[in-house]
Amino acid sequence: MEVNEPILDYSLLDLKGSYTYADYMRWLFKERVELIMGKVVKMSPAPNNTHQTLLFNLSGLLYNLFHKQMCKVYPAPFDVILPIPSAKKDTTVVQPDCTILCDLTNLDGHGCNGAPDLVMEILSPGNSKHDLTTKFKLYEESGVKEYWIIDTLNRTVFIYALRENQYIGLQPFTEGAIATSVLFADLKIEVNAIFEGV
Repeated sequence: MEVNEPILDYSLLDLKGSYTYADYMRWLFKERVELIMGKVVKMSPAPNNTHQTLLFNLSGLLYNLFHKQMCKVYPAPFDVILPIPSAKKDTTVVQPDCTILCDLTNLDGHGCNGAPDLVMEILSPGNSKHDLTTKFKLYEESGVKEYWIIDTLNRTVFIYALRENQYIGLQPFTEGAIATSVLFADLKIEVNAIFEGV
C-alpha cells in the first residue's frame, strides 16, 4: 500500500502501532476513532438519542451565548489535535462533544490544532471511563482551561477549571441549579435546560 493512500477499512490498522495526525487524515472507514498519544482508540457506536438530545440542547444554548462574540462553538464531530507535552507532536486527536475556541488561529481547515478554551463531554454508558480518566488527563496536560462533564445518569454537570496546570473541581451542578463557567462570566446555563426533553 502506498504511504499516502487512503485507508478504507479499519481492519487494516495495526492497533499496536503508533500513528500521527497525518495518518489519521487518511482514514476513511466508517468506524469512529480517536488518536490517543499515537494509539488508536475506537469510539462507542453512534451515540444514543439521549446523548444527541443533550448535544443539541447544549449546542443551541452555547450558540445563543457565543454567536456574537469572537469565540466559536463546535459540536461533535470536530477534530481537536491536542498538544501533549509528554507525547510526540500531533499524536493525539480527540472529538469532544462540544468545543469552545477563542483563539481562531488554531483553526486549520480540518479542526482545531491546539488546546481549546473549553470542552464538554456527555457521559454515555460506553465512554464514561474514557471521558473521566483518559480525556480528563489529556485535557489537563494540554492546557484546556475548562472541562465540563455532563453526567446523563445522575443529571449532573461537573466543571473543572485549570489552575497551575491542574484541574480544580467545582461543586457539582444538579437539576434546579445554574451551571456557571469560571472562564466565561456570561456562560451560565440552567441544568434543567441541558436535560430538557430527556
